[in-house]
Amino acid sequence: MDTPIATGPISTILKFWTGRRMVVIAGVALAGIAVHLVFRYGVHSDVRAYQIPLWVVLGFGGVPLLYGLLRKVMKLEFGSDLLAGISIVTAAILGEYLAGALVVLMLSGGEALESYAVRSASSVLRALANRMPSIAHKRTAAGVVDIPLSEVAVGDTLSVFPHDICPVDGVVTEGRGVMDESFLTGEPFQMSKTPGADVISGAINGESALTIRATRPAADSRYAKIMEVMRRAEEHKPQMRRLADRLGAWYTPLAVLIALVAWGVSGESGRFLAVLVVATPCPLLIAIPVAIIGAISLCARRGIIVKNPAVLETIATCRTAIFDKTGTLTYGRPRLTDQVVASGLVAVDVLGLVASLERYSKHPLAHAILASAAAAGVPLQEVAEISEPPGQGMRGSVGGHTVRISSRGALAKAPVPGADQIPPHAGGLECLVVIDERYAAVYRFRDEPRVEGASFIRHLKPRHHFDRLMIVSGDRESEVRYLAEQIGISEVYPQKTPEEKVMIVRAETLKARTLYVGDGINDAPALMSATVGVGIGQNSDITTESAGVVIMDSSLEKVDEFMHISARMRRIALQSAIGGMALSVVGMALASGGLLSPVAGAVSQEIIDVFAILNALRAAFRPKELTDFRDCRERHFVTFP
Repeated sequence: MDTPIATGPISTILKFWTGRRMVVIAGVALAGIAVHLVFRYGVHSDVRAYQIPLWVVLGFGGVPLLYGLLRKVMKLEFGSDLLAGISIVTAAILGEYLAGALVVLMLSGGEALESYAVRSASSVLRALANRMPSIAHKRTAAGVVDIPLSEVAVGDTLSVFPHDICPVDGVVTEGRGVMDESFLTGEPFQMSKTPGADVISGAINGESALTIRATRPAADSRYAKIMEVMRRAEEHKPQMRRLADRLGAWYTPLAVLIALVAWGVSGESGRFLAVLVVATPCPLLIAIPVAIIGAISLCARRGIIVKNPAVLETIATCRTAIFDKTGTLTYGRPRLTDQVVASGLVAVDVLGLVASLERYSKHPLAHAILASAAAAGVPLQEVAEISEPPGQGMRGSVGGHTVRISSRGALAKAPVPGADQIPPHAGGLECLVVIDERYAAVYRFRDEPRVEGASFIRHLKPRHHFDRLMIVSGDRESEVRYLAEQIGISEVYPQKTPEEKVMIVRAETLKARTLYVGDGINDAPALMSATVGVGIGQNSDITTESAGVVIMDSSLEKVDEFMHISARMRRIALQSAIGGMALSVVGMALASGGLLSPVAGAVSQEIIDVFAILNALRAAFRPKELTDFRDCRERHFVTFP
C-alpha cells in the first residue's frame, strides 16, 4: 500500500518537470541573474556571494540543457542551439558566469516559448479511446442489462438507444432509423437502418432506438481497426526539420570558426568566448518562436487553431495536396441534382406532390427534396393519409393523387405501368416516384460540393505552388469522380479504407511533402501520416487531436487563409533571423578585435534580440495590405463566389 503513496507525488513532479522544464529553467535563470545584479551592485557583497546565484543557474539550468544538447550531438543532430551549448561550457571554464547565465536564459526562454503549444502524442489515442462507449446494453430474458464492452460476444442482442454510439459491428434486428457513419467510412449522409441492415461500431445513432445482433467482438470491430491504424501512424509520424535548425546548420560552424581564428590570432581565450556569446543565435532561438506564437494568436482570432507550431514553418514547402471528399470538399449532405420525369408530366407538379409527402419523413433524402421545392417556390399541399410499410418506401394521398416514393429494387419486384421509361442508374443516391400507380420520376442526389471548392482548388497551384492535387476518399468511385470533375481535380482514389489512405499518404510523402485535409475519424491516421494535417470542423475529437491545424468553421477559405498567414509568418521569421544574425556577424568582428568583452557581447546580443523580436511581433497583426484575404486572392486573378 506504500508504493502508490510514494510514487504518486514523484510521478506528478516528473510529469510537471517534463512538460514545464524549459519554463522552470527560464524562470530560475531570470531570478538568478536578477539576484546576482542586486548583490553585485546593490549589496556590494564579496565576489563569491554574488556569483552563487549564477552558479545555481548554470547548475540547475545549464546542466539539463547541455545533457539534451549532448544527446542531439550523439544522434548527429547539429541545430542552432549547439552554439549556445558551447558558449555555456566555455563561459563556465573561463569563469564568465554572467555571460553563461545569460545564454541559459536565452536558450531556455526560446524553447519555452515554442514548446507551450506542443501536445503529447498520446492525446490522439486517448481521444479515440474515450469516444468509444465502455458498456453495451445487452437484451436478456430479464430485460436490458449493461455489460462491459469486452464481454460482448458474437450473436448477443444489444439495444442502441437514440444518439448512442454503436458499440460493435452488427446487424439490425428490430427498429427503423438512421445512423451517421460519414466520419468512419467516408460515405456521405446519414444512412437508413432497417431490419437486416449492417451497422458499424463508432457510428452515431439517430433519434430512434435500434436492436442489433453483434457480428464481431469489440476487439475486431471497425473502430478497433482504426485505432490500430492510428497507433501505427503515430509510430511513423514524419519528422519536420525546423527553420532554426536549417539556418543554424551553416551559422554555427561559421561562428565557431571565427571564434577559433580570433583565439588563435590573439592568443586570448576571452575573445573565443566573446565571439561565441555575441554569436549565440538568439534571433533563431527567440525571434522565430515569437513570430510563430504571433501567427498562432492571429490564427486563433480567425477561428484557426494551430496545435503543432511546426506546421506554420512547413506548410509552405508542401507540394502535394491530398483531400478527403465527404465533409471536406463537400458539405456531407445530399442535394437534389436531377429530376427525370416521365413523358406527359410536369417536373414542378411532381416535385410539389413529392415534397408534400416528404415533409412527414425522417429519411435522409427528405430534407434535400424539401430544400429543392423551397428554392423553386413550389407550394406544399395537404396530405390526407400517409404510411411507410417496411421495405416499400413511403406512400400517401396528396391533392387527390396517390403518391409512392420507393427504390429501384422495390419497383423491380412489383413493376408498374410506365416502368419501361425508367432511365438506367447513373450513380449516386436516387429514389423513384410512382403517382396513381404509374411511374412518374427518378430523383437523383449527390453530396453537395462546397461553394468555394472549385475556386479554392484553382487557387492552390499558382498561389501556393502545389504540384499535385488528389482526392482520397472512402466514398464510391462514381461519387468521387463526379465531384472531382466539378472542382477540377484529376487524380482520385475512391473507396479507400483508413489503412489504404495511410499507405497512399506515406507513399506520396516519400516523394514530396504532403498536405492532407480531412474531417472524419477515418481521416485521423492519414492526418498524422502527412507532413501537415489540417482538420476541417469540430465534428470529431479524434480528427482535431490528430491534425496539426484545426479549422473551426468547416471552410476551405479558412484553409487558404491559414496558408497565407503561414507564408507571411515565414517571411517575418526569416527577416528577424537573418537580420539578427547579420548584426551578430558585425558583433563577432568587434569581439574578434577585442572591442567587446564576453559580458558586453552578451548585452550586445540582447540588444540585437530586441530588434529581432520587435520585428517578429508583426506576425501577430494582420497587415494593411491584406485587410481581407479574399482581396489577396482577387489580386491573383482567382475569386471565390
